[in-house]
Amino acid sequence: MQISPQQTRIGWIGTGVMGRSMCGHLVDAGYQVTLFNRTQEKAAPLVERGARWADSPRDVAAASDVVISIVGYPNDVHEVILGDDGALAGCPSGGVIVDMTTSRPSLAVEIAERAASRGVVSIDAPVSGGDVGARNATLSIMIGGDSGTVAALEPIWKTLGSKWILQGGPGAGQHTKMVNQTLIATGMIGVCEALLYGYKAGLDLEKVLESVASGAAGSWSLSNYGPRMIANNFDPGFFVAHFIKDMGIALQEARRMGLALPGLALAEQLYQAVAAQGHARKGTHSLLLALAQMSNVDWVART
Repeated sequence: MQISPQQTRIGWIGTGVMGRSMCGHLVDAGYQVTLFNRTQEKAAPLVERGARWADSPRDVAAASDVVISIVGYPNDVHEVILGDDGALAGCPSGGVIVDMTTSRPSLAVEIAERAASRGVVSIDAPVSGGDVGARNATLSIMIGGDSGTVAALEPIWKTLGSKWILQGGPGAGQHTKMVNQTLIATGMIGVCEALLYGYKAGLDLEKVLESVASGAAGSWSLSNYGPRMIANNFDPGFFVAHFIKDMGIALQEARRMGLALPGLALAEQLYQAVAAQGHARKGTHSLLLALAQMSNVDWVART
């Protein structure tokens, strides 16, 4: 398989917070893109830039050589790929399906098996980097599937991210993303608690970030979400509701493997509190709001 803008037709399913930027990079690179999104209006800006609209995932696949999906939940993945009107139903033999949603490893294996029975290759390739990584094409892409196909898709990986690594067979990309989400979950607790402490101590939080972000305490979450929290900007780079979904998958897999992950379990419970307080559609850094409420701190009042 030779991948290039001149000869490869791309299908795209899902134009949410990250998907719209990712699809836009492929459009800008010159690929012929056919897309579908559950809410058509959200895809309109991409259509205005040259993408073609299709009425279903099946129609997307019928017009594409490589179909890429990034949607919300595992049931959404099942519907847009394996449903009666899903991508696999319209994908010709020799086609490729790439699911970049964070989803269940077992579902990635099921999709790969069902795709193979139709002469189609399925790759699971979840990403990390949030809205910033999607906009800047600096995503880290964690890949599971056929090594030859993954290598052939390098022009697409290069258009979307700054790092892409084959982790193993079907499902391995999703397992790696669970490692990623476990790291983020407990790390975000530390970021939010630290800033809350600095606020309560009366420190200038921008100066605090300048001191700590480049040292041993530095992290991607601190550098990218710290300034947003200080500015009271809790718009989603990644939805709380989706993060709860991810942690649930990781905890389910941990139970299956007989692992005790108490830190992850604590983070999941704290994020359940974030959602219960009405912040499910805010960014993951809105954990700060839940922790502030626990200590009766009015974070917004600081400005």
